[in-house]
Amino acid sequence: MGIKIKHLIDKLEREKALTKTEWITLLNGRTPDLAEYLFAKARDIRHQHYGRDIYIRGLIEFTNYCRNNCYYCGIRRGNEGLKRYRLTEEEILSCCEQGYALGFRTFVLQGGEDLYFTQEKMTHIICSMREKYPDCAITLSIGEREREEYEAYFAAGANRFLLRHETANEAHYRTLHPAELDLNHRKTCLRNLKKIGYQVGSGIMVGSPGQTAEHLAEDLLFLKELNPHMIGIGPFIPQKDTPFREEKAGTLELTLFLLGLLRLMLPKVLLPSTTALSTIYPDGRKMGILAGANVVMPNLSPQENRKLYSLYDNKRSMGDEAAEGLALLKAEMESIGYRVVSARGDSLVE
Repeated sequence: MGIKIKHLIDKLEREKALTKTEWITLLNGRTPDLAEYLFAKARDIRHQHYGRDIYIRGLIEFTNYCRNNCYYCGIRRGNEGLKRYRLTEEEILSCCEQGYALGFRTFVLQGGEDLYFTQEKMTHIICSMREKYPDCAITLSIGEREREEYEAYFAAGANRFLLRHETANEAHYRTLHPAELDLNHRKTCLRNLKKIGYQVGSGIMVGSPGQTAEHLAEDLLFLKELNPHMIGIGPFIPQKDTPFREEKAGTLELTLFLLGLLRLMLPKVLLPSTTALSTIYPDGRKMGILAGANVVMPNLSPQENRKLYSLYDNKRSMGDEAAEGLALLKAEMESIGYRVVSARGDSLVE
């Protein structure tokens, strides 16, 4: 085990921060032995703050329309071969009803940036959810909006917002997105969401085309500055109907290493072990938990719609990735010494 690299992991645990140069050195110098050393520390830290509880979020993918044309995403507006759908308010509430009965106390409304769902429509949906499920957290993942719209949703009863920044490096951002999208605007959205009072989640794709250790170091520095309540990371997985269809996928190994680093850097953050992890490797989700994660997001969407929310190829949405497969998930988590709990699971980040 590299003594210098091990020293950097110890420093990160102690000081909760590294310089850009140190991050690059650590990322480039990682080994399997160092990863196990990191994961042991990450588990200890998450146990200090969250015990062995695993929080579940009920994911409702309510629209696969999107106004954006990001080069990596299967629901990009340029994908003309994709069958599009939108859930009605009644269908969304039906998903919530099923989820509540199963023990879910957080619902995540995730969709493309679909302007059919106007501020008025979204506010009505959120108010209906809040009225029926006053003890639940409502999370939105609907992309970039102006501050006034975010404020309206917060006033209506939304508690959390997920908006991955994808990359903190301007030049890299340009290679992943068309010219009309702007990294500074995305960062402004994240800062506005925090100011309004949301519990905010950001994150990245690991191994996205062109990504370097320097880019990842900048991501870690940005996340340290933002201090979000949640961080969602998962490996980049190519989708067959995008310009990146031939690109190489991100790796399980680097994704897990970054989960461990994030737990040391931000000890109280909520870290999902994502569907993308279990898509690229059968035991990926368990390995994510053992690397420091403490959240999983089973799919509550109607089964006939799940394959149509095709952000990337072969996305898992059935079995233990499905809300109706909760018993499988509980057994999986118990097999590694953790327990799924019915709780909102609010972030301890202040």
